[in-house]
Amino acid sequence: VPERPTLGNTDYAFEMAISNIRYGEGVTKEIGMDLQNLGARRVCLMTDKNLSKLPPVNAVLNSLAKYGINFQMYDSVRVEPTDQSFLDAIQFAKKGEFDAYVAVGGGSVIDTCKAANLYAASPSSEFLDYVNSPIGKGKPVTVPLKPLIAVPTTSGTGSETTGVAIFDFKELKVKTGIASRAIKPTLGIIDPLHTLSMPERIVANSGFDVLCHALESYTALPYNKRSPCPSNPINRPAYQGSNPVSDVWALHALRIVAKYLKRAIRNPEDLEARANMHLASAFAGIGFGNAGVHLCHGMSYPISGLVKTYKPKDYNVDHSLVPHGLSVVLTSPAVFAFTAQIHPERHLEAAEILGADIRTARIKDAGLILADTLRKFLFDLNVDDGLAAIGYSKADIPALVKGTLPQERVTKLSPRLQTEEDLSALFEASMKLY
Repeated sequence: VPERPTLGNTDYAFEMAISNIRYGEGVTKEIGMDLQNLGARRVCLMTDKNLSKLPPVNAVLNSLAKYGINFQMYDSVRVEPTDQSFLDAIQFAKKGEFDAYVAVGGGSVIDTCKAANLYAASPSSEFLDYVNSPIGKGKPVTVPLKPLIAVPTTSGTGSETTGVAIFDFKELKVKTGIASRAIKPTLGIIDPLHTLSMPERIVANSGFDVLCHALESYTALPYNKRSPCPSNPINRPAYQGSNPVSDVWALHALRIVAKYLKRAIRNPEDLEARANMHLASAFAGIGFGNAGVHLCHGMSYPISGLVKTYKPKDYNVDHSLVPHGLSVVLTSPAVFAFTAQIHPERHLEAAEILGADIRTARIKDAGLILADTLRKFLFDLNVDDGLAAIGYSKADIPALVKGTLPQERVTKLSPRLQTEEDLSALFEASMKLY
């Protein structure tokens, strides 16, 4: 291959990688046939304690029974997983010697199952080998993984389409993850009937994740300005920067959020709204799974990791937690006011999709317009009034900044470089929203 000179060693290419996706009401009943078609003899079914009693898992169990699939169930997945909860699931997977995996749940379940599949396929690897640098070694995945079928039950993470698995690293009190195209599911089964069992706040918080996935991937640093250019394509990161293909998915997901999220939250029986949000989650997943996210997500990881006593409504958990979508969206007005200096026209376009009247808007006001639009959107949906409302104060800002600094995999995709002082100011501006 002829050497191509790149400006300052920036990349010159991007790569699209997504799972196969199947969509349809009741499509979960096909999963037993899929496993038969794969020739699976020992299947690992992963879910969490709450879901194990709900219709989505029942639908999967019925299909496995109908087609005589031999399986073992692991229902100890932790909502907002930790390094230890990942290791417990990995241990189960290694012992089981499975030849296929099924994950039924939200991002926590699907991400845990990705990690279990990876480390069971690479039994001699240390846990930190595949964890993103600078926290782990960030090694490329070169071992073949077993087929994984993901059945999402929330409309948020898009984890059924991506090669990313996120967890809380307890020792450092920070979220990090594993990012590699190799760990993406083989098939995502998107069955909108599963969204009908979601309580109101779970619909809201998972919807906010879709909103930020779309906004961040659309405004991320363009792929051809990201450096370094990899010396080998296996080293090209899963998160590559905004690109012409991910832009299409991000904008489409944003339009669906604008049209259907409020309806999906307010009326649990509104199958049209909930079905569309289920698709929007996958669309945004295709966008951000290749473009990446930036500051809202980078700053959200310590917001989740340093949680004190906050317990959200509608979450049946025995530990304090800030739901991922909430931790992401609370900084969004401050973040987009900050990043809009670069590509203000994209920020203005996003504000218009979300309902702002931009006919007389000045391009230099794009960030403020998008920030105000987001604040109004969140206020209408009864979102907690900033970081102060979930237990943080100005005294926590240094720790929040410290927890954001290692998140280079995403913070470096911000279109605008940020200093520690900038991050402090963004956290401070996010203490109160309204």
